[in-house]
Amino acid sequence: MKIVEQIKQPIAFEMELFEQKFQLSMSSKVALLNRITHYIVNRKGKQMRPMFVFLVAKMVSGGEVRERTYRGASVIELIHTATLVHDDVVDDSNRRRGFFSVNALWKNKIAVLIGDFLLSKGLLLSIDNNDFDLLKIISVAVREMSEGELLQIEKARKLDITEEVYYEIIRQKTATLIAACCSLGAASVKPESQHVEKMRKFGELIGMAFQIKDDLFDYGNAAIGKPTGIDIKEQKMTLPLIYALNNANKKDKRWLINSIKNHNKDTKRVKQVIEFVKNNGGLEYAINKMKAFQTEALSMLNDYPDSEFKTSLELMVNYVIDRKK
Repeated sequence: MKIVEQIKQPIAFEMELFEQKFQLSMSSKVALLNRITHYIVNRKGKQMRPMFVFLVAKMVSGGEVRERTYRGASVIELIHTATLVHDDVVDDSNRRRGFFSVNALWKNKIAVLIGDFLLSKGLLLSIDNNDFDLLKIISVAVREMSEGELLQIEKARKLDITEEVYYEIIRQKTATLIAACCSLGAASVKPESQHVEKMRKFGELIGMAFQIKDDLFDYGNAAIGKPTGIDIKEQKMTLPLIYALNNANKKDKRWLINSIKNHNKDTKRVKQVIEFVKNNGGLEYAINKMKAFQTEALSMLNDYPDSEFKTSLELMVNYVIDRKK
């Protein structure tokens, strides 16, 4: 059995029901909107975010989910999908999960409006049901994701990212959404309990490990089919590169910064930068940091009694680290 199927097993019923509820939450009277949202739904990914919502809800409550849990999972997925559609416009990307992106098929203007529509659908789903505590969790996540993206753009211009700033960027850009999934799951069944903050922290740690793993893919992995050096070409400062820069002598530092600033489209030069980072401990350092976040996340589950939901969450944490793409 595939690892993702194994993780999903204790919540298979909930995930199936969620699919139906999620499709309903996207519906509109406008035919064009329905055509596009149908296209999006049929090209969904692994749905890790709703899985976090249901697994956490069932772990902290002893196996219970509520209607609020389904709404929380739908809101997260609506907002996440909205950000992906907008990201493809921002990045001028024509592909998403191996298929054409919305902006590639329907142009940027429609893609931006679709993103706005999904965002408002998500917010209204919470408001219409008085899930104001869940809405606050989501709204904070959306704000932080925007701030993280802008902070990264600002820093890419100067290439002056410290390790602390890098962690802040990935916390906001990536970890905050997984943190929201986990705290939403807890809040949907145990509102205003200590579980809500505890699970938020748990999700944040997984998100940090997840993003470092993504950054490591840039240094070579045939399985993902993604060419190496993309982050360098886009002048994104990731942990392996930051470590190599901070520990390089003046001459090497000058060469690295010059390479990223002025020669980031030169394939041969990008390869040399990748080799430099590998040879100067950048990858080992990033792997160790990633594993530290993983260990801390797993330790936060120790306070909960053993259950199939807890086991699935442990599998999920390990999957984030061990995945091949």
